[in-house]
Amino acid sequence: MTLALSGKDIAGKIEKKFPGCVVESAAESLLVKGESLLEIAAYLKNTPGLDFDYLTAVSGVDYLDCFEVVYHLTSLKNNHSLVLKARCYDRANPVLPSVVGLWRTADFQEREIYDLLGISFEGHPNLKRIALWEGFEGHPLRKDFL
Repeated sequence: MTLALSGKDIAGKIEKKFPGCVVESAAESLLVKGESLLEIAAYLKNTPGLDFDYLTAVSGVDYLDCFEVVYHLTSLKNNHSLVLKARCYDRANPVLPSVVGLWRTADFQEREIYDLLGISFEGHPNLKRIALWEGFEGHPLRKDFL
């Protein structure tokens, strides 16, 4: 039987590999610096013992002072899961790296976040609106939309 790792255990491993990139950690979640997101995500997917091979969901949150993107990851091999979070503080031009190259399941989910919240995903192969038409003004899930 495989013992599931906690967010704190995983944070320790990431902090060793990427010093200063973990902003905060909790029992099952980890907030990392946005500029390190792609490297940390690749580490989580490709490191033996972590093996986060499945991206369950991606969602976006508007906290007014920042945007947060939340990635629900699962290791089917090791039977553990993690909620990985990253924030961007530039409301005028929020950008995070795309994880589509690691998990294809992020494709439509990143496009939906782009469409409804206006967060761009650098390196996404087809970043365009998915729910609204191309001429639509603004991003309706932003708290300052109206």
